[in-house]
Amino acid sequence: LAAETFDEVLVSPLVRARQTAAPLYTALRVAERVDPWLEEIRDPGWHGTPAEKAEQAYRELDERPVDDRWRGLEAEGGESIREFTARIRRGGEEFLASRGIVRGEHDLPVWSIAQPGARIGLVAHAGTNSAFLCLLLGLEPTPWEWDRFVFGHASVSRIEALRVHDGFVFSLTSLSNLEHVAPEHRTR
Repeated sequence: LAAETFDEVLVSPLVRARQTAAPLYTALRVAERVDPWLEEIRDPGWHGTPAEKAEQAYRELDERPVDDRWRGLEAEGGESIREFTARIRRGGEEFLASRGIVRGEHDLPVWSIAQPGARIGLVAHAGTNSAFLCLLLGLEPTPWEWDRFVFGHASVSRIEALRVHDGFVFSLTSLSNLEHVAPEHRTR
């Protein structure tokens, strides 16, 4: 991405996303811009703990009946998936509106975009990325947001606005591109 141009690049406040974004900020010669709404599902018990703890929690979540998944990580003192998807959608809508991007007043996901050529980079997490992508594409939230779209660590996905009649729709043009990461270093 260093050879590309962006109007702005924003990153989640969590350390792992900031570490991923650091080389990009350096290459682009711009200062880091943290945006709190990009934070992954909240679980205070995980901060500073090994990844195995998170992996175990997600394995346990996968074993639940689908309707019970909405509770998410509440048992561990964290955010429910319903709260998480609502937070990301609300934060995403506010983020977009502040940049002149507003969904139209009908059932279809058609948007009004003040500056259609703007290029915005977001560095976040699988759940956050999936919930935001669903907002843009007009998909309803589910209690399995992390499984809906599979994002590799440090992967690049692209979403483009395409003109339709008097508005725009968002199109997913690339999902989880990992060509810039050596095959032996690719993870999910």
